Amino acid sequence: MFSKLALSSMLALASFAMPAWGDSYPNRTITIVTPFPPGSTSDIIPRLLAPHLSQALGTTVVVENRPGANGSLGAAKVASSAADGYTLLMATTGVLAINPWVYTKLSYSPTKDFEPIINAASTPNVVVAHPSVAASDLKELVNLARQKPGDLTFASAGNGSTSHLCGESLKSTAGVDLVHVPYQGPAPAMQDVLAGRVALMCDNFSNVVQYVKSGRLKAIALTAKERSPLAPEIPTSTDAGYADVQAGNWYSFLAPAGTPRPIVDRLNTEFAKALRNPEVTARLQSMGLTIIADKPDEFRAFIAEESAHWQKVVKAANARLD
Repeated sequence: MFSKLALSSMLALASFAMPAWGDSYPNRTITIVTPFPPGSTSDIIPRLLAPHLSQALGTTVVVENRPGANGSLGAAKVASSAADGYTLLMATTGVLAINPWVYTKLSYSPTKDFEPIINAASTPNVVVAHPSVAASDLKELVNLARQKPGDLTFASAGNGSTSHLCGESLKSTAGVDLVHVPYQGPAPAMQDVLAGRVALMCDNFSNVVQYVKSGRLKAIALTAKERSPLAPEIPTSTDAGYADVQAGNWYSFLAPAGTPRPIVDRLNTEFAKALRNPEVTARLQSMGLTIIADKPDEFRAFIAEESAHWQKVVKAANARLD
């Protein structure tokens, strides 16, 4: 029979010989799942960060697109993945703070199925219009919608997305009749607005700024309290007297629930370094994004705050989907 001293010595040696999670991680390819189609900000950000993460972590980091159901399909895939740090999720406002309120049955839980890693960046939304629309600001757009109820259409990245709820918020706040046209992701929605097949869209500033600058779209209003320093000429919804029309998006990264904290902390450190790389920062800021790069616990608290906010918006707009 072992003495207590011998047993404790063996346990100490075993724990010393066993490598910590952070020491052995990573040793194979890391996949970042983005639950939206290629071409949008939610796709650009992880692809921009991937080479820097690969170099810092000493392993290949790839991006996989899994679009569908306002990000639910990709989120569910990551939620059911092994909690070992090799499958990560790029998540937006919709995935973590809106979907729980618009879907009666959700295939994942934003609070129970993930370990927050980092909130990377954020951007406000902008109401944009095809040049053929006879309105140049929000007041003119509301008047036009009142003159022609049901004539104006607005595209969105999908039912329950921030672009959808932004349009619904404008409808309910201004008392106008706009027709919602949902798509599977912001990129195909934007293509139809650019082509003039749909009149309007309330999309992320980062997605539309290039088209506004080139004159292919008209910026009607920034759905925020303050104007953007990147485009101070664009008035806000608050400027137009519709302060309740507020919408924006944030882009974040998470791991499956149960992922060891040393791995989460290592990923947080490397994501933050990549985001603060001068070239990456300049690229994201040129897209209208504000770098956040917070800590996991700060991000967890932020998700709870945003979820409470969007619950109220969904209820006010009566935007439940099932």
